[in-house]
Amino acid sequence: MEFKFCKLEIFIPKSHLSELKTALRRVDAGHIGNYDSCLSYGDVIGVWRPINGSKPYAGDMNKISEAPEIKVEVRIAIENLEKTVSAIKEIHPYETPVINIIPLLNNHD
Repeated sequence: MEFKFCKLEIFIPKSHLSELKTALRRVDAGHIGNYDSCLSYGDVIGVWRPINGSKPYAGDMNKISEAPEIKVEVRIAIENLEKTVSAIKEIHPYETPVINIIPLLNNHD
C-alpha cells in the first residue's frame, strides 16, 4: 500500500511553539482541503537522561530529567516529508529532536 499522507508528532519546548507553527506554515504542513495551518498541540512531560557525548538543551549529564513540553501533531503529504523535517530541525532547540513519522491510511484530502 502506498501512503499519500503521514502525521508528524513533534515534541518541543513551549517557548518554541510559535516558531514551529511559522516553519510548518512555510512548508505547507497542515494543509487539509481548503484549510492550511491545521495542527493540534497539547502539554506533555518529557523525560530524558543526557549520556556521554551529548550536548543537552536542558538537564544534567547522567541524571534523569523531566520538563514540560508541547506535543504537536500535524498531517503532511508524503512528498513534503523531507522539506518539512528540515524546516523543523532548523528551528528546534534540541540536539536530537523527537519527530515521529506515522503513515496514514486515509489517502484522501
